[in-house]
Amino acid sequence: MTNVTEPAALGGPSRPTGRHGRRRVSLIVAAVVAVIAVVLTGGALAYAKQFEGRALPGTEVLGKDVSGQSPEEIAALVAERGESVTVTVTAGDQEHEVSLADLGVNVDAAATAAAAVERDDSFTGVISSTWSGEHTVDPVVSVDEGAVQDFAKGLVPEDKTEPVDAQVTFDEEKQAWTAVPGTDGQGIDPQPLVDAVTQKASALEDFSVEQPIKDIPPAITTEEAEEVVGTISGILEQPMTIAGADGKTHEVSAERRSDWLSVAPDEAGQSLEISVDEESVREWVSARADKDSVEKKDGIEQVDENGEVVKVVAEKQDGLDITNADAVADELIAALNGTTPLEAAFETKKVEAEVEEVDAPKSEEEKAEEEKAKDEESEDADEAEEATPTGEKWIDVNLSNKTVTAYVGDTPVWGPRSMVDGKEGNETVTGTYEIYLRYEKQDMTNASRYPEGHEKYYYNPDVPWVQYFHAGYGFHGAPWRSSFGYSGSHGCINLPVSDAKWLYDWASEGTRVEVHH
Repeated sequence: MTNVTEPAALGGPSRPTGRHGRRRVSLIVAAVVAVIAVVLTGGALAYAKQFEGRALPGTEVLGKDVSGQSPEEIAALVAERGESVTVTVTAGDQEHEVSLADLGVNVDAAATAAAAVERDDSFTGVISSTWSGEHTVDPVVSVDEGAVQDFAKGLVPEDKTEPVDAQVTFDEEKQAWTAVPGTDGQGIDPQPLVDAVTQKASALEDFSVEQPIKDIPPAITTEEAEEVVGTISGILEQPMTIAGADGKTHEVSAERRSDWLSVAPDEAGQSLEISVDEESVREWVSARADKDSVEKKDGIEQVDENGEVVKVVAEKQDGLDITNADAVADELIAALNGTTPLEAAFETKKVEAEVEEVDAPKSEEEKAEEEKAKDEESEDADEAEEATPTGEKWIDVNLSNKTVTAYVGDTPVWGPRSMVDGKEGNETVTGTYEIYLRYEKQDMTNASRYPEGHEKYYYNPDVPWVQYFHAGYGFHGAPWRSSFGYSGSHGCINLPVSDAKWLYDWASEGTRVEVHH
């Protein structure tokens, strides 16, 4: 059998057959796709480069196509639109046209422009942005609600009244608490305006709002004020007493309680509060405690050389301290903050007094013997160290002997010195006192009782070294006198000027004075 091969057509290529042919076709297709991709990518990149830093195609702000515009151009557009918006607010029969800025609205044109030109710079983002559709950007707007509320409140016409809160006052003359009624007013609830501005401002378009004016009741009503008056009445009607140390009772009067109470609105201004002046309460309780307390007074007794008491100059008096004044004040404050009675009592502690023994005055013979003994021992006395007396400074005024003696503890340090005390009808007071007022010199007169020219009238200018120990009774120098040791003054203790000065320099305010016969 003979094999015959057909010749190929004249001028025509031979056709690929089998596996090699199909591979060749695939390579050709891939090459074509690659070329197309390069062309498209290059075009997209070139297109994106054209819009770098500007809004891409399809970008809209406030309904306007801003493709290709810069941030500055977009910001100017937004700012102009924001400034052109007019808001019409109707309050009662008044109509007000205001801008967004007047209402506390802030249009951030720069932030809006930034959002319009913002894009993804990645390769995929470039392709996506290049071929994407519309891109709408809303204006960046913020609302200050407090500013809106303030604007709303300012819409109340001048002829409209604000509500007046009820009050509670105290009538000093009548000593009574009363409720002052509150009154309704007319005002505005700003919330409708706040809601409208918040919802509509971002559109940057004109809009209108109805802001009704309505009756507004006071935050603090008359009924509440009357209830507070009733509460105070309950506080004042309750018995409140403090048992004193001496068996007496300190009544806390209604008038006193009213002085400590006050009524004012709370911090929010929504209700009335009753307050207690705690500091004044504590001061009052402390003053009562001080009044009930007794300061101890040490006694003074004159004794002879055998230690026998020959005279009691001053009886000792034990003291008394109040130990629970703070606790009583706490109880009283608690009672004033409620409506419960008070039955408190001061607790006391005894303070023991002591007795100082001093040498009894010596007779003239004893004094002479003592002076003689001192002269004999003068040489030894010059070498001996004299002991410094210790104890309380006090002054002994002996009306029987007409003498003044200064003591430190039980040791006489000056005197006895002769003096002149009050004459008949102007006797010097007796008792235990303290120096409370001093003058280096003072004019003395009784002109308030007797006119000039009266037989009892006197006027002594520049009386020196004055020390008062009880009312108008005191020590002072008497330069008009040439002798001492008798009764002849108007009640004061008259001393030679040099003695009065010594006593003035030695003593001080608070120095104890014992006056006795």
